[in-house]
Amino acid sequence: MLYRKFGKTNENVSILGFGCMRLPLLPGGDTTKIDEQLAMKLVHYAIDKGLNYIDTAYPYHGTGMENGGQSELFVAKVLKNGYREKVKIATKLPSWLIKTREDMDILLNKQLERLETDVIDFYLVHGINSNVWPILKEAGITEFLDDAIKDGRIKYAGFSFHDKLDLFKEVVDHYDWSFCQIQYNYIDEDFQAGAEGLDYAAQRGLGIVIMEPIRGGKLADNLPEEALNAFDKSQIKRTPAEWALRWVSNHPGVSVILSGMNTMDQVKENINIANEATTNSLTKKELEIVDEVKEILQERIKVNCTACGYCMPCPEGVNIPSCFTMYNNYQIFGKEEAYNMRMAPSQRASNCVECGICETHCPQGILIRDELRNVKAVFE
Repeated sequence: MLYRKFGKTNENVSILGFGCMRLPLLPGGDTTKIDEQLAMKLVHYAIDKGLNYIDTAYPYHGTGMENGGQSELFVAKVLKNGYREKVKIATKLPSWLIKTREDMDILLNKQLERLETDVIDFYLVHGINSNVWPILKEAGITEFLDDAIKDGRIKYAGFSFHDKLDLFKEVVDHYDWSFCQIQYNYIDEDFQAGAEGLDYAAQRGLGIVIMEPIRGGKLADNLPEEALNAFDKSQIKRTPAEWALRWVSNHPGVSVILSGMNTMDQVKENINIANEATTNSLTKKELEIVDEVKEILQERIKVNCTACGYCMPCPEGVNIPSCFTMYNNYQIFGKEEAYNMRMAPSQRASNCVECGICETHCPQGILIRDELRNVKAVFE
């Protein structure tokens, strides 16, 4: 597997990181019920093939953003029997729960217990945006990170980001961060931090972790025929997932690409890509093909949702990500999803009472209430 220097840390990290936000689930679809037997096979296989970056967070595979999820607990289990020594753990301080400096220490210590480790290699302030950033600064986030590094609870401090470019630059310049994590793929070149933010952070020596490189799987599955035909113009034949991952890895500033793999086929394909995806390896013609596909998709996507699940659970039971997935599929692929068959009556868009709680957690800044009205108009 290919490795890259992780910014100013001088650590070498695998270009492919295992994202533990979308692990395989047991039958029934309960996101708190990880299929641990299968998930362990996938993670161990990836580590045995050279992957050394495991990414999790406090709420992943939980019941909501306020509660600790099952992902950190799973990571502790999967890294027993010598696997902990083979990898770097990245997890995240839930910024939305922070009101005081004491909150930061309580949460970090709890995460160390959940992960069953004495030190977290890469610790991120999770999901910085314009709402939480002033609170974090007032509560003493920089002093907390300095102390956590000094006392050995974390090795390196970073942040993940979900907001506009100007705030991203402000955050980068506010502290001596070692790394950052941003959303980036060929659809989202100009979204949030985007290409300009990536370059800005790289020039300041930050390691850069990429999340949503396949946009929650949407750049891998069921692309419209027009897009597939554009990819077929290339002499080298690749799957849509490979095109998406190769496009991100082509950027010299990128250190790690996170992939939420939940089947062995996905793990093997991504590892094969990670064995070959060097920087600046795509030709001018290949980059033009990706640009063509980008234009095709951008014309059709109506809701900029990656199905991250941060908006969930809805107090009224609306399955917001599934509503938007079906709505986008309808717009992109020109066919109607079996909305009324697949969505329980309690999960449909018409149950939205427009409380707006979901919008306060959405990293994409989607006007969820407005879009749910559109979903209702199309399907109900």
